Amino acid sequence: MVNPVHLQTLLEVVRQGSFAAAAQRLGYTASAVSQQMAALERETGAQLFIRSPKSVTPTEAAVVMTRHATKVLTDIDALKAATARAAEAAGKGLRLGIFPSLATYVLPSVLRNERWRHLGLDLHVSIAEPGETIRGLRTGGELDVVLVYQVGQSGLAWPHTMERQWIGDDPFCVVLPASWGIAEGAQVTARQLGGMPWIVHHPGTSDATVIDRLFASCGLEPRVVGYSDDFNASLGLASSGLGATLVPELALQTRPDGVVVVDVPEIRLARNIFALRPGGSGDTQTGLFLDLVAETLKSIQARNPGAARR
Repeated sequence: MVNPVHLQTLLEVVRQGSFAAAAQRLGYTASAVSQQMAALERETGAQLFIRSPKSVTPTEAAVVMTRHATKVLTDIDALKAATARAAEAAGKGLRLGIFPSLATYVLPSVLRNERWRHLGLDLHVSIAEPGETIRGLRTGGELDVVLVYQVGQSGLAWPHTMERQWIGDDPFCVVLPASWGIAEGAQVTARQLGGMPWIVHHPGTSDATVIDRLFASCGLEPRVVGYSDDFNASLGLASSGLGATLVPELALQTRPDGVVVVDVPEIRLARNIFALRPGGSGDTQTGLFLDLVAETLKSIQARNPGAARR
């Protein structure tokens, strides 16, 4: 094996024209340089210098070797740099803000994916609604990236310096108690559901405002029997026969017995999911992670039996 240190010394001896000058340049003694060159000759089996009491003259073998040594040492430097970057990336922390349903139904699948393990990111998760995670991103760097949703043009706001990346859409589904006798996948008009009992979002939230406007525009006047911002609770209440509800498709990953999903043509609404991170803070690993989240969401939606019945 050829020692890269000996190659570096060879280059300097050829440049300087003597062992002594090379030694001064490299911080060695002249004797140490001489010993390295002798070792390199043994390693390669070639005479590299014609030695005289006052000088050394590179042989043709030495000249050829210096041309190749330059490339070899450049490649070694590139190898060291790439290794250092990989080691740095392996220890990189990713502080993620994420809303509950994405954390429940998508993030676990991402973390089980082999591609995630290859990223080598040290993940720290904060699960909260978008308004809260955006504040964490904005005020002093508690978070590196947040995954949020927006329903229509609702009141979610973020600093203009943030970069936004679309992840996917999570359509809302109309869910009815099976006890109402309406078949799974049946097409129902909004007016047919007017006056029926409904479990809806708490009033005053941006989502509730958008949904109220949508219902009003299509003539659906619900008889409210419950308020809930917890989709699992809403589905549980619907399965008990309490009332109809509107939930995102992701929530149907844990769909209980006793409910049916119907198609209401007038109701076409979705949560638009995207990632926010400070402008200029993008890095390859985080970008690959966000791509994996988007692909996983799409894959889960393709498997969802309710996807074809929106």
